[in-house]
Amino acid sequence: MKQKLAVYPGSFDPVTFGHLDILTRGLELFDKVIIAIAYNIEKKGLFTFEERKELIQQSINGNSNIIIDSFDGLLIDYVKKVDARFVIRGLRAMSDFEYEFQMASINRTLNPDMDTLFMMTSKDYFFISSRTIKEVAEFHGSVSGFVPAPVEKRLKEIFDVR
Repeated sequence: MKQKLAVYPGSFDPVTFGHLDILTRGLELFDKVIIAIAYNIEKKGLFTFEERKELIQQSINGNSNIIIDSFDGLLIDYVKKVDARFVIRGLRAMSDFEYEFQMASINRTLNPDMDTLFMMTSKDYFFISSRTIKEVAEFHGSVSGFVPAPVEKRLKEIFDVR
């Protein structure tokens, strides 16, 4: 029997507890989830792909049902390449829904066999975004409770927080 596989795309710059919440819940629905780190030429990331991959790996405790990969170009092409059908996306607010609904509609038009599953982020994490985490860390605020320990440590190193 073919395993149920889903792709969870994003920049993960850095990975947060909100991301891990969606990932954990996605693993309840799918046999394997590919965390697909997207390369976006419009965004200059704080972390390189290698650093993001390493931080995610350290944060998932070696779960063999999670694959970490990267892609550039269209998500539909990546989903076909890995022989998946489902995409997982986390939603925090109505503004997320509008954008994600538009992207899912375009993807579904381009690839009618691809389905996007929207999951609401748990109430404890709905206000967390990678962008705000970086901002808080840059201004020496505590990101404890928002990101896994390896991410917190690396942010402190980058922004020299003491």
